Amino acid sequence: MQRYLESLEQRAGELAAPEQAQGVKSPRIFVMQSSGGITSLASAAREPVRTVLSGPAGGVVGASVSARRSGFTRIIAFDMGGTSTDVSLVEGAITTASDAQVAGLPISVPMLDIHTVGAGGGSLARFDAGGVLRVGPESAGADPGPICYGRGTQPTVTDANIILGRLQPTRFLGGDFTLDLDRTRRITTEWLKQQGSPLTLERFAAGVIRVVNATMEKAIRVVSIERGRDPREFALVAFGGAGGLHACALAEALRIPHVIVPAFPGALSALGILVSDVVKDYSRTVLWRVSSKMPTADLNREFSSLERKAAKDFRSEGWEGRATYSRSVDVRYRGQGYELNVPANANLIEAFQKEHQRRYGYKHPAREIEIVTLRLRATVKSPKSGIANGHVGTAALGRPGRAKPGSISSPEVPVLFDGKKVGTKIYSRDELRLGKKYSGPAIVTEYSATTVIRRGHCFHLDTAGNLVIALR
Repeated sequence: MQRYLESLEQRAGELAAPEQAQGVKSPRIFVMQSSGGITSLASAAREPVRTVLSGPAGGVVGASVSARRSGFTRIIAFDMGGTSTDVSLVEGAITTASDAQVAGLPISVPMLDIHTVGAGGGSLARFDAGGVLRVGPESAGADPGPICYGRGTQPTVTDANIILGRLQPTRFLGGDFTLDLDRTRRITTEWLKQQGSPLTLERFAAGVIRVVNATMEKAIRVVSIERGRDPREFALVAFGGAGGLHACALAEALRIPHVIVPAFPGALSALGILVSDVVKDYSRTVLWRVSSKMPTADLNREFSSLERKAAKDFRSEGWEGRATYSRSVDVRYRGQGYELNVPANANLIEAFQKEHQRRYGYKHPAREIEIVTLRLRATVKSPKSGIANGHVGTAALGRPGRAKPGSISSPEVPVLFDGKKVGTKIYSRDELRLGKKYSGPAIVTEYSATTVIRRGHCFHLDTAGNLVIALR
């Protein structure tokens, strides 16, 4: 990663040299970090570990910004792509964790609290030695891809969705790419015979969807229920190429009242990177014991030192604008081997007791606590955020919902829901009228994604360009 970034910087300088000779300012290259903020290319090259989950982090930022424009500040970001699903809970402000693991290895730098499972549109279905249906984590990837793409030979989640009618063959990628339904049905039928399975094609496809949904539902529970949050108090923001296909079923299972599908869901991670601020994270281990009196003077002294370092680093990298600082501390009961992060203010001890109660179900008010690590997040508004603060998704990329009255064409096709074929209307997203209420069952197609809306759910396109689905 370091070699790549340094090579990129050198190449960019060579390409910009003729323009610089004519007085044109050289463009800067920014790099996304796992913590949800961008940094300079040179800084990322020095510490490439900070970029390890940068793509999913961009999705969380994009989901938060998009949902806020529709009035939702408490969300669960649900990013389902081709090989995996990333979920993260945002409660107002985006927060980071410092004890993440990737592939079983601890990475002790701040990164967004993202939980990933091997469930995506390309996840392969199989029967294990006991005859039980499994889905993922192996994936067909881009090569050979799902059967319906024309080259794959083993059924995937995408193939199950097209068999059930939830993916429309002629409306994939805005109609630029036609999915091969006949090939999918023929090869999947042959594959089932080879496996010795008595399942019909439709029952098998429905089973694949149930299995993959169960995997993703568990992932959402990890970031919500298992951390003391009630998913019924959040909105589910679905994005990625496959997020909209499964979001309503997951919301039903978890009793989440609203699903939001942002504008251009397949590109939301890129949008999130575009609107991210410049962020630098600093930490200092102190191991201070606290009984009743807070070491306020010591905290202010150490944090002031970190703030001076941050200001110096921003100046050295040429960032313009006023930096804002967020102070927090990692706290634990004396003798514990794990910490909780809480804001560094006068209510620090009370906040820790409350968070410990919510996370683990108990607290020890009389027990001595330890302040383990001081953490500072320094932020400067990025040059792009002024453009994108709320409007990039529609103004820069083109706002949906501009169709002329009478231009909507919504044919009805049979789609399998819960083992029954149900007449389902097909809408093109850019033909939906702003503010008009629609009801399911329905399928909304667009270039980068497809959204499945189940019977009894209402949906509309709001002024922010988001598709908002209300579950009854």
